[in-house]
Amino acid sequence: MRDGYLQVRGLKVSFDGFVAVDGVDLTILSGDLRFLIGPNGAGKTTLVDAITGLAPATGSADFDGNELIGRKSHRITKLGVGRTFQTATVFEQLTVLQNLDIAAGKRRRNSALLTWRRAVPEAVQVALETVGLTGVIDKPAGVLPHGQKQWLEIGMLLVQNSKLMFLDEPVAGMSSEEREETGQLLRRIGSDRVIVVIEHDMDFVRTFADSVTVMHAGKVLSEGSIAHIQADPKVQEVYLGRTAEAALEELEEATAEEVR
Repeated sequence: MRDGYLQVRGLKVSFDGFVAVDGVDLTILSGDLRFLIGPNGAGKTTLVDAITGLAPATGSADFDGNELIGRKSHRITKLGVGRTFQTATVFEQLTVLQNLDIAAGKRRRNSALLTWRRAVPEAVQVALETVGLTGVIDKPAGVLPHGQKQWLEIGMLLVQNSKLMFLDEPVAGMSSEEREETGQLLRRIGSDRVIVVIEHDMDFVRTFADSVTVMHAGKVLSEGSIAHIQADPKVQEVYLGRTAEAALEELEEATAEEVR
């Protein structure tokens, strides 16, 4: 398989006898903006936790020839795997530039961290331009609007050279303009990365997803384009839809309930 892929096979996560993720298989290539959807308890976040080393699991998660299952989370990060969470995890008292510089420092040797840099590092400058934050580099991260905080967190992954990104509800709480800008950002950075987005905003999914994986009860229920999952009888049956449109509406209501 060519570089830029995530291949998951037979991934299983159990907690005290409860199977949260049950034999999931996934193949995602760079350039395929993949959305992961499903109702509360479907196993979406647990699946990502397992791949990123935050939950014990069995099975395989091969990222560009590197097995992730069984590795510590910090070692997985060093392999170029990054993630965001529902609440942006930035250093709110520090400036945008300082946040990016700290993130970039995770890839520098200790001696380099002690060296005063009079210019903005190239990787940081590129990230600033990519996420559209060049005009606020000296602002404390804590005063940024919600959308810009999310973009900053994505920028922090960029300066770490993350080639596999998991983004957990990146547009939750955003305005319509911010959602549009975020979608365009994901398209810009997704051409040479593997990006997986957990999302409940179905309008956002319809607009920007290249492909969609629907999870239900810890398993992959359906996978393909948004048109494919709308027409999939399994999705219609599980979500009690008489038609593709009704099935998608039921799915949207279920995911919206999870947000509330």
